[in-house]
Amino acid sequence: MKNAVLIGVGMVAETHRMALESSELAQLVAVCARRPENAQSYAKNHGVRAVALADIAADPDIDFAIVATPPNARNDIVSALVKAGKPILLEKPIERSLTSAAAIVERCELANIPLGIMFQHRMREASQKLTQLMADKELGDLALAEVNVPWWRDQDYYDTPGRGTIAQDGGGVLITQAIHTLDLLLSLTGPVNQVQAMARTSKLHQMEVEDVVAAGLDFANGAVGTLTASTASFPGGAETITLHCTKASARLQAGQLHIHWQDGRIEKFGAAANTGGGADPMAFTHAWHQGILDDFINAIDEQRPPLVTGRAALKTHALIEALMESSLEGKRMKVRNV
Repeated sequence: MKNAVLIGVGMVAETHRMALESSELAQLVAVCARRPENAQSYAKNHGVRAVALADIAADPDIDFAIVATPPNARNDIVSALVKAGKPILLEKPIERSLTSAAAIVERCELANIPLGIMFQHRMREASQKLTQLMADKELGDLALAEVNVPWWRDQDYYDTPGRGTIAQDGGGVLITQAIHTLDLLLSLTGPVNQVQAMARTSKLHQMEVEDVVAAGLDFANGAVGTLTASTASFPGGAETITLHCTKASARLQAGQLHIHWQDGRIEKFGAAANTGGGADPMAFTHAWHQGILDDFINAIDEQRPPLVTGRAALKTHALIEALMESSLEGKRMKVRNV
């Protein structure tokens, strides 16, 4: 049983706490926050210790850290944990920009510190089934990918100080919401070479960054794709990834996988689940977080990379950067190889 410290006690902290509570491999023993009073209140409510960042480094009873702060608070935290030799499980996104994210990943790699990223959509039963089918080429070659993230956030969500800003979040719907779907897409399809995109702030929100993106994708394997991502799609719905291959079409939606084979067969895998696409951003199960958590702990024990490494997550950051640059420049952009 490994002991975890949770750094950051905001919106997603409860999901991490419940994942730890359900795990047989780890337990929460301490919490840390930028405002000590927040950590003390959370610790009192859940029977754990409140600690400062400096205390974590000197505490031999803390085996690893879960970092769930906003991305603008990551740099100093990661530096302290790397110096202390503590493995890090990091909430998405890694940082606000590709350059800053790459610096964090490289810092951990140089120090040989295990770094995992919380892209929990990979742990859905339906996602894992499609991952295996694509890896084994059971569906044939990919021809077309359709990605849709029709989420909704009301104005109150963006009225929270710092939310929906470059300074805190690094961007809008792509890096904060659709990043999960884009990570899962790349794990299924392989890399995107080029994109052409349009990103806007709709009339439904007053905010600094984009809440609507539409884009075309040019994959390295020759397939093409379309992407729409939004937090302006009232009342919000489940994201979908549809892969049209030479033997079948597969559709991931709300925790379920539907496969329509060209020979007439229809198969379904998984169970329907909430995804946080509506007014309540936390309306999803903690089980997927637990899956990433348990894999991360096993990876430490087995001295292997976790399912989602920092290096793998950089590919999603590079795609997001290319999409935003394409919109800004009004032309097709190449995706950086990271």
